[in-house]
Amino acid sequence: MRILRSVLAIFCIATSVAAAQDRSSKFGPSAVWQATPQFLAMAPAACKTAKSSDCLIGQMAKAGAPADAVSFSRELSKHSHGEFGIMTGYQNQAPVAFAWVNYPLRATNNYGLLLVNGKPPMVNVEDLSLLDTKTMRQSFQFQDLKNQFPKVDVFPGDRDGQTWPNSQSGPSGGTQFVVGYPLRDGCPTCSHAGFALFSWNFDAKGKFLGTTFLGMTPAPLH
Repeated sequence: MRILRSVLAIFCIATSVAAAQDRSSKFGPSAVWQATPQFLAMAPAACKTAKSSDCLIGQMAKAGAPADAVSFSRELSKHSHGEFGIMTGYQNQAPVAFAWVNYPLRATNNYGLLLVNGKPPMVNVEDLSLLDTKTMRQSFQFQDLKNQFPKVDVFPGDRDGQTWPNSQSGPSGGTQFVVGYPLRDGCPTCSHAGFALFSWNFDAKGKFLGTTFLGMTPAPLH
């Protein structure tokens, strides 16, 4: 009996530690930081000779960014292969949350959107490899659009850091987030051909289930 009680006690401790770690790994509004113009101007110059992302994260702390904001940028760097970003907006949308991210070193598309605190802990809405583009390209809408725009394809959205995606109920208590992506005729600055809509699907516990192509908005009239 003593051995059994010891095993149960160890199991309970391990479970509690795992639960505490899971809670501590979640991000909230305390990770939001509005970088000053001075930081955005001076930090990149200070990090020219260092590993950019690590150096810039260090500069955040020196500039007075909250510890949670620094932790978020560090985790983002790990998940994005070294890209530097700052959380500038947060909205809880159980079972996950929205996090607006500013990427100050990008030449274009400086804002991105992540779905955080689920499984996996960070899902990048601008990761086009996660989109159900196979269904999109097989759709009648897309085939018709190619008659007008032969090189049409989907591109990352130019987010404004303010407009949150719409949400709707999914199967079995899950949630779906509807996000639009620009359709362009071959390149990011080529002719605009409308938008493609996809839902990002999560189950009731926040597990990412993939995306679903929903349809397209009409191409602009000429």
